[in-house]
Amino acid sequence: MDPCPFVRVMVDSLALKLPHATKPAGSGVHSSTTPCFCEMRIKNFPPQTALLSLSTSTNDSPPDSFTSAHGFNLDPTALRRLSGKPITLLVSVYTGRMGSTCGVTSGKLLGRVNLSIDIDAAQTSPRMIHNGWMKLGKHSDKPSARLHMMVRAEPDPRFVFQFGGEPECSPVIFQIQGRDIQQPVFSCKFSADRNSRFRSLPPDFTSKNNRGWRRTFSGERKRPGRERKGWMITIHDLSGSPVAAASMITPFVPSPGSDRVFRSNPGAWLILRPHGFSVNNWKPWGRLEAWRERGPVDGLGYKFELVTDNGPSSSITIAEATLSMKKGGEFCIDSRLLRDQGLNYSRSPVKGFVMGSSVEGEGKVSKPMVQVGVQHVTCMADAALFVALSAAIDLSMDACKLFSHKLRKELCYDEQNFLS
Repeated sequence: MDPCPFVRVMVDSLALKLPHATKPAGSGVHSSTTPCFCEMRIKNFPPQTALLSLSTSTNDSPPDSFTSAHGFNLDPTALRRLSGKPITLLVSVYTGRMGSTCGVTSGKLLGRVNLSIDIDAAQTSPRMIHNGWMKLGKHSDKPSARLHMMVRAEPDPRFVFQFGGEPECSPVIFQIQGRDIQQPVFSCKFSADRNSRFRSLPPDFTSKNNRGWRRTFSGERKRPGRERKGWMITIHDLSGSPVAAASMITPFVPSPGSDRVFRSNPGAWLILRPHGFSVNNWKPWGRLEAWRERGPVDGLGYKFELVTDNGPSSSITIAEATLSMKKGGEFCIDSRLLRDQGLNYSRSPVKGFVMGSSVEGEGKVSKPMVQVGVQHVTCMADAALFVALSAAIDLSMDACKLFSHKLRKELCYDEQNFLS
């Protein structure tokens, strides 16, 4: 498998030193005590914002506290467009709270700095663009605020896969290799069997008494059409051998008195890899929970855990976020996101970018595009696990559809048999 070139621009060690700052922000960054933020822009990319820690370090010493930004990911299309052209990173620093009114940033501008980045060079080796303090004011003879940041650009090659259709339609899965080159590498088979049972899973994952893996509201599960269960998608290599699967281990059930799946009782999938020589033997690799968030933003909430050999009690959360039910978004596993979300980063084996998968909004045609960092793939079976995970998060959009709405026929073809 040949990966596609990607370049990652990372912005770290962000801090601000004000000329007459008398009250430090402390060791942490809190919106109530850090009244400054910055906006980062690269042309034709969505802008990013980050809070700025106020530094009290002296002279040119590194800041005593700092923040980071998510950074920018340049895909092969962007790299082709920008080939031979340096790009400019523009950083604008503001006082006040983050946000905008009528599209205009609400803070007061302190100043701007810009850096030129040689993207062509960054495709072959890591580049340190800047690491240190930069003056924000235009007048050298007057005291002014100073911004500290570390900007790096480095190659981040990824394998790219795309479903040839919606996962529930059992499509072929292609690897994208360069411009307009698609090669079939996997096929998938979706099934929706209400009476499905796990075959040859360890006892920890199938025990009826293990509430950590399976649970549902007993009053709801007996009502026809009030649970979505038994969904499974199996990934096969070109020889037809199963290499990964995603199986719904906990039904998606509406909370009592409602028509939505709440976080207090989420549905769940196991992401499985073959175990042993039998095609019916599976070993859990990961567990995905999903639910429908309440509140001003109608969203699909999710949490993904890596399963360790010690069983469910020692799983490690490596992704947790919310996707818009209307617009969709990207499911992502990335160490930078782990750190920003305050998850247990010290226990996580995740280093750098692991995977990203496109997710379409509710009711839209979805053909997930999956990116996997090359350092996390040693064979085709490794890639298949991420493909199965992307199918599970995509199908969770349907599983979390309001129960007052009907599912498409591919997802509930067995319902007539169940009712009869």
